[in-house]
Amino acid sequence: MEQLLEMAKKVCDQAEVYSLEYTDNNVSFENARLHDIDSKFQTGLSLRIIKDGKVGFAYIKNLLNREELLQNALDSLAGGVEAGYHFPLTQNLPQLDTYAPSIEKLSTTQMVDECARVCDRLKSDTDGEIRMESFAYRVNIRIINTAGTDISTIYSLYIPYSEVVYPGSASGIARQFPGKIFQKIPDSLVNEIIELYRISSKVVEPKSGKMKVIFMPNSSYTLTWRILSGTNSRNVYEKISPVAEKIGEKIFAEKLTIYDDPLTDSYPGARAFDDEGVSCRTFPLVENGVLKNFYYDLNYAHKLKAEPTGHGHKTTMWGGDTISIKPAPALQHLTIKPGNTSLAEMIKSIDRGLIIEGALGAHSGNIPNGDYSIGINPGLYVENGEIAGRVKDAMVAGNIYETLQHVLAVEDTVHPCWSGRMPAILCDNVSLATKT
Repeated sequence: MEQLLEMAKKVCDQAEVYSLEYTDNNVSFENARLHDIDSKFQTGLSLRIIKDGKVGFAYIKNLLNREELLQNALDSLAGGVEAGYHFPLTQNLPQLDTYAPSIEKLSTTQMVDECARVCDRLKSDTDGEIRMESFAYRVNIRIINTAGTDISTIYSLYIPYSEVVYPGSASGIARQFPGKIFQKIPDSLVNEIIELYRISSKVVEPKSGKMKVIFMPNSSYTLTWRILSGTNSRNVYEKISPVAEKIGEKIFAEKLTIYDDPLTDSYPGARAFDDEGVSCRTFPLVENGVLKNFYYDLNYAHKLKAEPTGHGHKTTMWGGDTISIKPAPALQHLTIKPGNTSLAEMIKSIDRGLIIEGALGAHSGNIPNGDYSIGINPGLYVENGEIAGRVKDAMVAGNIYETLQHVLAVEDTVHPCWSGRMPAILCDNVSLATKT
């Protein structure tokens, strides 16, 4: 890396070298039987240069020819992409506990045995199709640049995911249990899957209309994708954010406080710096319903005359190959502050409503505008404070800037999920469309 940086320094105004190394072990079960075991090891380097106010970018998976990589970055300058920013000098970062060395000793045999244990339990207590996966990651990132930054991090991640699918259906009750080390899924979580599946096995057909709805953590990305879009500095710059001029204004109910929490290392994947080497911090987006900030990478901070906030990440909404992606504004540790109501109390408070356990088509609708229209996958119908069964062939639709004005309660517990760390959220006046 150092040799490549020195070579780039001689022909460019600024340069940055990003190194990624990761291992990935994956075990999957279908219908409670072992389906696949997959192991990967990958390394890569990306080079970003700035010359005469233009940015160039190139990457490689195996550094065999530094001259070729540098030349590719130089050739990309012909694209004329402007870069008015400077790579940062970042030092004295907090030391985070992100890595458990035991992850390297974890065998796929152990992962298979744990998946089989959970599958056997779920199969014995339900009549659904059992799906199970577990993932074990070790990720090592290092960034050096011509400003003098030389920083690195290593983190480990283990995620088991279990689901019981209703017969003849594509939906079911699912839970995950992420951590930094291998852990058995707690019996309490397995029991939760079983109990929810049992009490929702009966199919009910409620009438369409507006009602109370609980967005569970597994369906929360329906809301959070649109929150992320509205507060993304790129969308502010491109004038497609509906809240671009609303800093300091109330955009959601007072019960909602939303922030990025990259430094809390009790959760896996904590980061002291982003993929541009900018230091991270706890970052408020919405406090008691009031919009506080947008989040920036180096590029859009420059364009909007703001300070970078440590949110330049090599990712896209749909994932992708990290090493080949240029940094862009992104939130990686989104958290909604817990409230003071238990999930059981929230359910008891519903006279007629729906629990959205999962969503289909959360990408549909005008995301930048906050619109959503999703299939329920599954939805649990609540009547007189009790779950009466599950709903098939139903949809909910609305706009988050309307829906999240009507938050009745926020759960007192946050749960790790694909979209961050989320509590269940009870909203009023959400439109449900069914066959009846």
